[in-house]
Amino acid sequence: MPAVLVTGAGRGIGEATALRLARAGWTVFAGVRSDPDPEASRPGSGTITRVLLDITDAAHVAALGDHLPDQLDALVNNAGIGVLGPVEAVSIPDFRRQFEVNLFGQVAVTQAVLPQIRACGGRIVFVSSTGGRAPVPMEGAYCASKFAVEAVADVLRVELRPWQIDVSLVEPGPTDTGPWRQIQSMLRDMEQGMAPRHRELYAQHISGMLRLVGTLQARTVPPDVVARVIERALTSRRPRARYAAGAQARAMMTVDQALPTRLNDAIGARLLGLRQP
Repeated sequence: MPAVLVTGAGRGIGEATALRLARAGWTVFAGVRSDPDPEASRPGSGTITRVLLDITDAAHVAALGDHLPDQLDALVNNAGIGVLGPVEAVSIPDFRRQFEVNLFGQVAVTQAVLPQIRACGGRIVFVSSTGGRAPVPMEGAYCASKFAVEAVADVLRVELRPWQIDVSLVEPGPTDTGPWRQIQSMLRDMEQGMAPRHRELYAQHISGMLRLVGTLQARTVPPDVVARVIERALTSRRPRARYAAGAQARAMMTVDQALPTRLNDAIGARLLGLRQP
């Protein structure tokens, strides 16, 4: 059976991916941030082994060799977080935390397991976001981290050609995961954490974002929609460089690529109800 490491597999897209691949016959190593139950297993024709893995913890990353086989057919870099807020108001420590998880942690895991991937000419999938190519106001830190992931994946795809290691990006749009279910409360917490002057300056942005996410919450796709696309990237005879995951994600990417940048800017401002003085 082929073997795969899935990071961020404790919930959401990562958990759905682990379950889908196990049902398809993969041996799945599911990276989770809390101590795994050694007796825990999930039904399927393959198996799921939960591995303690906080991708920002150097000791966890270094210990991966103790848990993984000598040959690894695939790595799914899924673990990530989202820091919300206008660029002016996001603290530098929060910006760093965003990149520590979404970029540096993913690179660290990739570096750690590349010898096992190289041993069998395996594949790597990075879970990016539509925000990795179509930036969203009030999500500057998050989108910047995903732009960086897109660059790393594009570079790796060329660098790893001599070993026939394919690298793909999967770009979900709004997905019915914990963060999306809680996004309105996350926005409220963000607002409360802002300095008073920033709350006043960005009041219009915040109210517009709350309206927008309320609309988008009704259009989120189940995590298994994204997991199905990840499986396709891992099993296609000729995997694509990029996969938009879900109809809404495909529509968002098509519109962003078809329209001039300034027009996309204006649409983004209008969606938030932003008015120039």
